Parts: sequence; C-alpha cells; structure tokens
Amino acid sequence: VQLQASGGGSVQAGDSLKLSCAASGIDFIKYVMGWFRQAPGKDREFVSAINWNGGSTYYANSVKGRFTIARDNAKNEVYLQMNNLRPEDTAVYFCATHQWYSTSYERGVDIDYWGQGTQVTVSS
Repeated sequence: VQLQASGGGSVQAGDSLKLSCAASGIDFIKYVMGWFRQAPGKDREFVSAINWNGGSTYYANSVKGRFTIARDNAKNEVYLQMNNLRPEDTAVYFCATHQWYSTSYERGVDIDYWGQGTQVTVSS
C-alpha cells in the first residue's frame, strides 16, 4: 500500500495550494480518505476527510471555509484545495485512510495507512 502526497510548497499568506494524494494497493473506493498535519513541536492534528463517494466531508474548525477536500475514484486520488493560507497552516501534511469515518479517525487512532508528508510553509 502506498499513499503518495504531493503539492506542498512555500507560499505567502493569502495564497492557495492544492495537495494531492495518490493511493495504490488498496480498493480505494472502500476507504475514507483524509488529511492530517503536524506543525513543528505540535501533535499531529486532523484537517479534513471525505467518505467513499464524496457525499460526506469533514473539516477541522480551523480550516472550514478555506479548505476543500475532494476525491477522484477513477484516479485513486484525493485532493485538498487550500485557500487563504495563514502562517498557522504551516505544517507537514499527511494523507491517511481508514474504512470508515469516526471520532477515532479524527484523533488519528483508527488509521489503516499513512502516507508520507508534504511540507506546506506559509510566510506572513
């Protein structure tokens, strides 16, 4: 199983970035896909998740209205469109998957697979 995240970079506050995560080795359509992030010196935190058909999406309060999650089941990819970025969004972003969404998933406990991270740096 491989979750390959990409799209990170260094931007200015107010800019946008789009992260992508390509999955292989899993029956993608059966999995909730999501994003977590970890800033230096802080615990990993939930950012967003999306159910198998995109009908349900979940966001941390800190990103609601700025970030949008989407998935393309034909490509086995999940995306995170990040708009109006803030310095506090600076972190390594990870994609993660589990077969269902729950509060345990949000806590990063019920995770089947983690991807490698992609760095997002937002300067003021």
